[in-house]
Amino acid sequence: MPLDLQLPKKPGLFITGTDTGVGKTIIAGAIAMILKAKGLNVGVFKPIATGCKQTWDGLINQDTEFLANCANSELALSTITPVGYPTPAAPIVSADCDGPAINFEKIATAYKKICQQSDIVIIEGIGGVRVPLTDESDLLDLAVEFDLPLVIVARPNLGTINHTLMTIDCVHAAKLKIAGVIINGYDATKATTAEETAEHVISRRGSINVLSVVPFDETTDMENANPGQFVLQSLSDCNWQKLAQFNK
Repeated sequence: MPLDLQLPKKPGLFITGTDTGVGKTIIAGAIAMILKAKGLNVGVFKPIATGCKQTWDGLINQDTEFLANCANSELALSTITPVGYPTPAAPIVSADCDGPAINFEKIATAYKKICQQSDIVIIEGIGGVRVPLTDESDLLDLAVEFDLPLVIVARPNLGTINHTLMTIDCVHAAKLKIAGVIINGYDATKATTAEETAEHVISRRGSINVLSVVPFDETTDMENANPGQFVLQSLSDCNWQKLAQFNK
């Protein structure tokens, strides 16, 4: 369902995943850090988060803190994530459990503020593109409002081809541009035939660019805003500024 948020246009990327737990936050933070190192003012945005903790400063999500630190953002965490819920579930469920309903105008207001102070934006979604936000809308509807190229983060193991191709189909149906796919958490020492061949099958059958196969990285440390040295190395060759162009 169209949300009609009338959001400003800004170069950027929308980071989504084939599922939850595929490493969207690590990838989003690493991209933000790479762009920040190039001298850009990077705006990070995670519009909706669940599984938040109550603090003296309100509901805070660890992913939001990580993104803010990677981008060296001075904005309030409540701006970077304007809608948060304690219950760790799909937003439609968390909103029912915790209340209130998702305030999309609050999301729009926060995003406008971020755009005003940024050269480029990195937006992280929640779960996969079909995660329901309300009875009438899902994450893909929100992605359409930003109208940015999508980076699809996928897991490396058996089943990822199916999940990734279905995600690609959904994004194409919404007439959004796909910057490419990132396969995250690949462990060459334990890789099965399915994992070794997933990159090529996804690229061929999805007619899509696999931007990087990111290795499993033991140095990743979210508490200290460290995406991991191997993660950063794997993503540093991509021209993120070029990929971050408007869809229309």
